[in-house]
Amino acid sequence: MLYPGSRFRMADDLLEIYIRQLLEAHQTPEVGVNWQGGEPTLMGLDFFKRSIALVEKYKKPGQQVGYTIQTNGVLLDDDWCAFFKAHGVLVGLSVDGPKALHDAYRVNKGGRGSFDQVMRGLACLQKHGADFNILCTVHAANGDHPLEVYRFFRDELQARHIQFIPIVERATAEDLAATNKGWGEQDSAERRLYTQSGALVSERSIGAEQFGRFLIAIFEEWVRRDVGTVFVQTFDVALGSWLGQHNLCVVSPTCGNSLALEHNGDLYSCDHFVEPDHLLGNIRDKPMADMVASDKQRRFGCAKFETLPKYCRNCDVLFACYGDCPRNRFIKTPDGEPGLNYLCAGYKLFYHHIDKPMKEMADLLRQGRYADEVMQSYTIGDNGLPGKVGRNAPCPCGSGRKYKRCHGADAKSRSQPSSTSH
Repeated sequence: MLYPGSRFRMADDLLEIYIRQLLEAHQTPEVGVNWQGGEPTLMGLDFFKRSIALVEKYKKPGQQVGYTIQTNGVLLDDDWCAFFKAHGVLVGLSVDGPKALHDAYRVNKGGRGSFDQVMRGLACLQKHGADFNILCTVHAANGDHPLEVYRFFRDELQARHIQFIPIVERATAEDLAATNKGWGEQDSAERRLYTQSGALVSERSIGAEQFGRFLIAIFEEWVRRDVGTVFVQTFDVALGSWLGQHNLCVVSPTCGNSLALEHNGDLYSCDHFVEPDHLLGNIRDKPMADMVASDKQRRFGCAKFETLPKYCRNCDVLFACYGDCPRNRFIKTPDGEPGLNYLCAGYKLFYHHIDKPMKEMADLLRQGRYADEVMQSYTIGDNGLPGKVGRNAPCPCGSGRKYKRCHGADAKSRSQPSSTSH
């Protein structure tokens, strides 16, 4: 809708402009080249081979360049995976859980689930020893199945790095019916340019407290057996907050460093705000570094904190989220002030729940020890001694059931523990 009639392919000369400007602008020894989409593998492998060659041409002495690609995995084969391995490309693979949960929304052009194709791509990555992590979107279909999702990633896919991204599809009253129908099902007459507007959400969207319970259930499993061996981005970032660090834009006081470059050279303030009001310019006309440092982009980044409602500024977990991503700030506070994050109730549920173990892990790290020592105190508690959550205590997920029957070791969905000792 932004570029009617476009083939949505980056021209070779523009690719060279981007790589050159990116490497020239960085004054740091490490630079990241990050490919997303749409689906970036549709560009073909030769495009990425040219990208690597251009990096070698333009990188400064001593610069180390890391590559990431986010893909649905359906096109991955031996050639792709050997290339990723040879050049150290970190592959983010989009998987939403076991087959039924994944296929609920991740369908191919013919409307059929893509799970089997994605698993073939993952098997190829593993065959070649390419680095990968899992990006899981959390939505209405998988939001009530946290442990089924997490254990599938950990035990069956052998994933050791996992990201959970909440799906919040905003809509106006006018657009809600079309939004619920799905973007691929809309005809040209009803399709509109999607912008971050409206105070309603699609039926695919995760609920706020539902997302909080999702994170809590996985955290309770992770903190007992997986600290230091499975890295869940939300938990790692939260630990950073308890240490006074802000390691991700959505939980930082300000933002504005995660810009998006479109296929034609247009640069936007953020990959969540690729819309006309947030267009900074085109890298054919202006140096990318100048647009990143522009007053418009600085205002965009500073607005993250400056537009926080009073309810957030007085919140006891402000340090952990800083209002989260501005794209989700479209509901009102209890006293009627606009600008509250749609997911606020879930985040408060989660952050209050993890406060004690996060403080314990933060203290361990400050002492020069390892955060995984926190698992020992949970083991004590689960054996009925003074500790965290005993087996007969109410489950922290809020279900009302005892922990051992809901998310404890006696839960029916529990997979067999691995033989790995911690």
